[in-house]
Amino acid sequence: LKHKEVCLYFYCKFLWRCLKFVMRKLTGRCELQRICYNTKPGASRTMKIETSLRDSKSKLLQTSVTAHPDAIEKTIEDIMELKQINPDINPQLGISLQACLLQIVGYRNLIADVEKLRREPYDSDNPQHEEMLLKLWKFLKPNTPLESRISKQWCEIGFQGDDPKTDFRGMGLLGLYNLQYFAERDSAAAQQVLSDSLHPKCSKFSKAEWEKKRMDKAIGYSFAIVGINITDLAYNLLVSGALKTHFYNIAPEAPTLSHFQQTFCYLMHEFHKFWIEEDPMDIMEFNRVREKFRKRIIKQLQNPDMALCPHFAASEGLINM
Repeated sequence: LKHKEVCLYFYCKFLWRCLKFVMRKLTGRCELQRICYNTKPGASRTMKIETSLRDSKSKLLQTSVTAHPDAIEKTIEDIMELKQINPDINPQLGISLQACLLQIVGYRNLIADVEKLRREPYDSDNPQHEEMLLKLWKFLKPNTPLESRISKQWCEIGFQGDDPKTDFRGMGLLGLYNLQYFAERDSAAAQQVLSDSLHPKCSKFSKAEWEKKRMDKAIGYSFAIVGINITDLAYNLLVSGALKTHFYNIAPEAPTLSHFQQTFCYLMHEFHKFWIEEDPMDIMEFNRVREKFRKRIIKQLQNPDMALCPHFAASEGLINM
């Protein structure tokens, strides 16, 4: 069976190359030209260009998707020369290819940047790490001073114990970076989500107020721990390539760490709403709800026109449709 599958693969590849040759003769355009001229800008075009370059028999085209950002302009010139395309006659092609390559290369570099943060452990002896953690408290609880660095107060914003550093083990600094970004860039929304996430027995809301908000005891979850968990979700969506549709649709050039953090904010908002809609019996249902939420996001991202566009402060200046 495996032998048949291999033969079928090479047969299909051969047919595809024959088709490309015929299309070139009929239209007078190479595949890259046909994609750029017939597909609208955004994820649809960039993903087709990425596939075409990656599957090309030309080493130049294959390696172009891993080019250094500073070398992209020269890479485009080399591709145009290889394909015998006159840039003076086809000026728009070079511009379109450059935009696509910036996104493709940028996405790969973003994965590297995010991975670096994920692998860096929280270090309580590092002043910068400690400053970020204390800022997180300040942004989420501006009217409540933290009595001491090691304190049960950390449980009030959803950490598991009296020292948050132990909760960052899974996602490293990436979890802290995302939580602080959300709390700082969209303080009002972050504080509201934190307030809503608190279990009734730990909140200042009366029973009547909770009923008015259409929330019951099932709403409770640990804000910070869920934030780290949603960071894990965002990380896996990025590494798997699922977020390409989103980033290729919102970032006119290379997606950055800010785009990733803004996506985290969106996922936190959406997960909180989803949790309320699901109305779980208790926190033990968290994994079930999270998995259902993950599948919904992935399904949305399968639409090439999809852009996870939140309408809140953290997204200002980042959405460029």
